[in-house]
Amino acid sequence: MTEKFTGSFTQQEPIPDDGIEAAIAVMRHGRLHRYNTAAGEIAETARLEEEFAAWAGVPYALAVASGGYALGTALRAVGVKPGDKVLTNAFTLAPVPGAIAGVGAVPVYVGVTEGLVIDLTDLADKAGQARVLLLSHMRGHICDMDRLMRICDDAGITVIEDCAHTMGATWRGQKSGTWGAVGCFSTQTYKHMNSGEGGLLIARDPQIMARAIMLSGSYMLFERHRAAPPPEAFATVKYETPNISGRMDNLRAAILRPQLRDLDRQCARWNDLYRVVEEGLTGTGGLTVVRRPPDEGYVASSFQFLLLDWDEAKVRAVLSRCAARGVELKWFGAAEPVGFTSRYDSWRYAAHPPLPASDRILAGLIDMRLPLTFSDSDCAQIARIIRAEVSAVWQSEVGSDSPAPTMGD
Repeated sequence: MTEKFTGSFTQQEPIPDDGIEAAIAVMRHGRLHRYNTAAGEIAETARLEEEFAAWAGVPYALAVASGGYALGTALRAVGVKPGDKVLTNAFTLAPVPGAIAGVGAVPVYVGVTEGLVIDLTDLADKAGQARVLLLSHMRGHICDMDRLMRICDDAGITVIEDCAHTMGATWRGQKSGTWGAVGCFSTQTYKHMNSGEGGLLIARDPQIMARAIMLSGSYMLFERHRAAPPPEAFATVKYETPNISGRMDNLRAAILRPQLRDLDRQCARWNDLYRVVEEGLTGTGGLTVVRRPPDEGYVASSFQFLLLDWDEAKVRAVLSRCAARGVELKWFGAAEPVGFTSRYDSWRYAAHPPLPASDRILAGLIDMRLPLTFSDSDCAQIARIIRAEVSAVWQSEVGSDSPAPTMGD
């Protein structure tokens, strides 16, 4: 009998009980706005920032309304102006180039490798075109950050890290978000901490963080921030920086603080699920498993594999057959954007010269969520279904008499 997966790829775990209790306490006293505090009270949002900065190992953190808002704030805080060019990944999601366009700047796309990270050779070739790189650690894949920072430092490029998919991940033991001038994080439902919407940004430079706090809509209440630069950092900034309100509220901060305390354990759980799927798909004919470099300490809330050089009809057959068996796969090779899935030539508000090597990879890129509501046995079943359907379509392509090559080992 053909097995079918019956779980949900979008169902998240419930908010922890202590997060629910903290949120109820905020609702009971009614002081949801981060600057609305009683005498002697420290706002939940200020506490979250302090705790997140300590977790990241940096002096400054700011909680904001969304990960996309964090990206736009970071761009403004490092001095990006309308008309400036900003380097970014060709393989990312719409909020990244959207943040660049949102400040009036122009995305310059850098290619992707088969490891699903930014192509550092292409980056070096384009380094003279911009003075800022908005680096997306897309789907949790981290490039050689030592090499990237050498390229950018040599070219005078400021790095902003989009860590929406790498909260808790590392390169050679150093946390993502701490390599560049600013690290931006998301707490949208499908990320590593869940407040529905929300974001955080971190920095070490006091002037960058002072501008970010003013941009977020602090008015002249910046001294209420605990993970912030000293008041003198705001002496000039407070008069020159526009208020573009995007604060996080105390309700979301209350939900997030318990999740932060449990983050490392949750990340380990995601990686356990990832490894089950990885083991189940390794050696599947026609399917390339993306190998993670030993220096990467990944956090895998999703899984990607490649059907390189497959005919579009065959890729669609795999998607359809897996869907019929309850396995939801997303494809980055479609000509039109679907749901959350789009690619660099989908964003027609900016020029997108073709990137043939990247187009080949995106044409075969398959993506799948791994919510923590899945069990190890769920992931083993999902891998069996994918393996069976990929193998069936692959064999129909190469012919039953031809040996199916093993890819991705």
